[in-house]
Amino acid sequence: MKIPLVDLKAQYSSIKSEIDNAIAKVIAKTSFILGEEVSSFENEFSNFCDTRYAVGVSSGTAALQLALVSLGIGEGDEVITTPFTFIATSESILEVGAHPVFVDIEEDTYNIDVKLVEKAITRKTKAIIPVHLYGHPVDMDPLMEIARKHNIAVIEDACQAHGALYKGRKVGSIGDAGCFSFYPGKNLGCYGDGGMLVTNNEQIFEKTKLLRDHGRSDKYTHIAHGYNFRLDGIQAAILKVKLKYLEKWNDKRRKNAGIYNEGLSPLGSVTQPVEKEYAKHVYHLYVIRIKERDKLKLLLSENSIDTGIHYPIPLHKQPVYKKIGLSDKKLPVSEKCAKDILSLPIYAELEEDDIRKICNLIAEF
Repeated sequence: MKIPLVDLKAQYSSIKSEIDNAIAKVIAKTSFILGEEVSSFENEFSNFCDTRYAVGVSSGTAALQLALVSLGIGEGDEVITTPFTFIATSESILEVGAHPVFVDIEEDTYNIDVKLVEKAITRKTKAIIPVHLYGHPVDMDPLMEIARKHNIAVIEDACQAHGALYKGRKVGSIGDAGCFSFYPGKNLGCYGDGGMLVTNNEQIFEKTKLLRDHGRSDKYTHIAHGYNFRLDGIQAAILKVKLKYLEKWNDKRRKNAGIYNEGLSPLGSVTQPVEKEYAKHVYHLYVIRIKERDKLKLLLSENSIDTGIHYPIPLHKQPVYKKIGLSDKKLPVSEKCAKDILSLPIYAELEEDDIRKICNLIAEF
């Protein structure tokens, strides 16, 4: 039997009747754009994140872009972030006319190295976007201290960290705004695209809510230049069902990560994920490092085991950024980690026997 990197069919099978009923209700009401289901899910997700407000949007990328615009960040501004993440983080910065400034990462968590952030601040710096990569929180307290010292906004990219905790606080609730993606493979994923911005700042909330829907105050009165960044009713209904199970699914991911740790810990050539004392990791991805990564990837594939590489090219080395001078920067830790990271299958429905099989193949390798 094939072991996929993530098994969305298995998850759907476990809650099929609830999902089907939720979708059918939306279709019966024909409430497809925003509407009651979106408002209800926004309330439930803001409660889950321990924030005052939540705004459902069309993707995690849209959430990041709207957070930047709502904070007044635009042409000529600089935003500090990590090069070791999906390109949506830097895309959103460039989309508003600002310039991404990449800071290298910690080698153990793969998150932005907070100790390097202050050196990157200039008079043009208006925000920092820390990414809680793979489901492990960034060390937020010292980062927030730096940001407040320099009067800089903090937008948490929590697109891979639904339910992760930093010193007991939900990620997304610590900075000025938190941004989530509901891409299907995420810990909380819909059946298409979707996203959410959460905040405790009423001004950010009101502006984001306005801008996501063409900047209108009523149906045909537009008071701002906005976007078509709305969350649809069917996706919100799906997410409402799944949100009830998220904590249980995250606990199962953590249990499965523990089985991996046990199986791989005797192998000195394999670097396992860490969980810092301040963090509760939710293992959106279980990422190891190993020399000759590509050979191991091929071996696992030959044994019907899917793996991934998140991410093989750091953002500052992406071809699209050569023309704006971002590729000239040297970020040695990011470049080093990109060469030997490998994402192993991890999801709530993954069986212990499958994890043992994967560990045994790695041990043989």
